Amino acid sequence: MTLTKDHIGGLIFLCFSVAYGYYANQIPLFPGDEYEPFHAKSMPTMLAMLGIALSLLQLVAAHRKNQVKASDMLSLVGLDFKIISKLLVLMVLFAMALEWVGFLLSTVFFLAGGYWLLGERRPKILFLASVPFATGFWYVLTQLLDIYLAPGRFWAFI
Repeated sequence: MTLTKDHIGGLIFLCFSVAYGYYANQIPLFPGDEYEPFHAKSMPTMLAMLGIALSLLQLVAAHRKNQVKASDMLSLVGLDFKIISKLLVLMVLFAMALEWVGFLLSTVFFLAGGYWLLGERRPKILFLASVPFATGFWYVLTQLLDIYLAPGRFWAFI
């Protein structure tokens, strides 16, 4: 049997999804919540099941080449590690900015920065691709799902 990048990616995602599902079932519930249709374990459990299903689908549907060279299977050629590392730094900055400037503003800057790193340079597109999405996601979380998102320390000082 020949393992390709698709197989390895599917196996890694399968392991991650199984571990996520295991830890999702360790979430404690308040008394009486086990009888509710939606509780703290519901969404993480559904995400774990979806991840397991998609990774199994990836494993089954992965293209097997009859004659694959060893250098083709695990080649890192074509991966831009500079952009990958910059995106990882951007994610860390986003996590740090959440506490200080709040969800909405840090999400807008994170999305705009990510788009900019990936090659989009037009300010109008950066604005239109990040602000409506971040605002809509904020609206869904805070207004529809009634999830509290702290405004950030910066806004508390003002």
